[in-house]
Amino acid sequence: MQKIRKMFADKKGATAIEYGLIAALIAVAAIAAMQGLGNNLTKTFNNVASNMKTT
Repeated sequence: MQKIRKMFADKKGATAIEYGLIAALIAVAAIAAMQGLGNNLTKTFNNVASNMKTT
């Protein structure tokens, strides 16, 4: 019975899972931000390239 109580009292696994979830959320936010930035850069470079062709 004491082993079962120790298992439920141990919070190390829960903390590791929480840190993993936080890291995953940060990664998702970073990927979303980079995709938006990449789209803006693509538009900018295409705009510059088209303007260079006309001059």
